[in-house]
Order: sequence, then C-alpha cells, then structure tokens
Amino acid sequence: MEKINKTILIVEDVYDSTALLEAYLKPYNFNLLYANDGQEAVDICKNNNIDLVLMDIKMPFMGGMEATELIKKNKPDLPIIAQTAYALKGDKEKIMLSGCDDYISKPINKSLLMKKIFKALNLEFVDE
Repeated sequence: MEKINKTILIVEDVYDSTALLEAYLKPYNFNLLYANDGQEAVDICKNNNIDLVLMDIKMPFMGGMEATELIKKNKPDLPIIAQTAYALKGDKEKIMLSGCDDYISKPINKSLLMKKIFKALNLEFVDE
C-alpha cells in the first residue's frame, strides 16, 4: 500500500494499547507519533503538524478530556478521536463536550476504528 501522507498522534499510557493501535495503523503507512500523557500530547500538537489524534481518556498527569480542551484552543479543526475503556452511560457525552470529534470504546474494533480515521481525514476508506 502506498504511503498516506498523514500524521497521527497516538496518545496512550498503556504499552499494549499503543502496540495494538500501531499494529492496526502500520499497514496504511501513516506517519505515527506517540505521547504517554495529555501534557505530552498538548506539547506535540503545538510543535508538530498533526492530522489526527487518537486520544486515550484516562491517563496520569493530564487526562484526555483536559488535553483535548487545550489542543482545541490552538487547533480547533484538528480531529480528535477519543478511545476509552470507560463506556458508561453519559461518558460519551462528556467526552464529546470536551471537544473530541468522535469516540470509540475499548476493546477497539479495527474495522470501525479505521473507518472513523479515514472519515475524519476526509479520505476514502480502503480496507487493507
């Protein structure tokens, strides 16, 4: 598959979750950057040209909702997809109110995630 010239920031504090997302995304040849917490994500978004953020919600130091609010102040059009294991009633609404553009619950379904990513990037979805 040819390289998709888009940069995705994976914000995730659990190595196994990062590795899973990386395995899902690698076949599409996206440029991948990584942050382990919300503050690192905010800094990376300020200093790099990011096309999409996959934002974990529950992280140490600064959570995903706070990081999303800060990122959106500087880059309101940057698509952010929340990914979280906390799929309780009302959580999706809170997450979307923080500025996230979309939401996916863990365990992450690869096909659904890829459709959401391609939609957010305004690309035609091509299954690998």
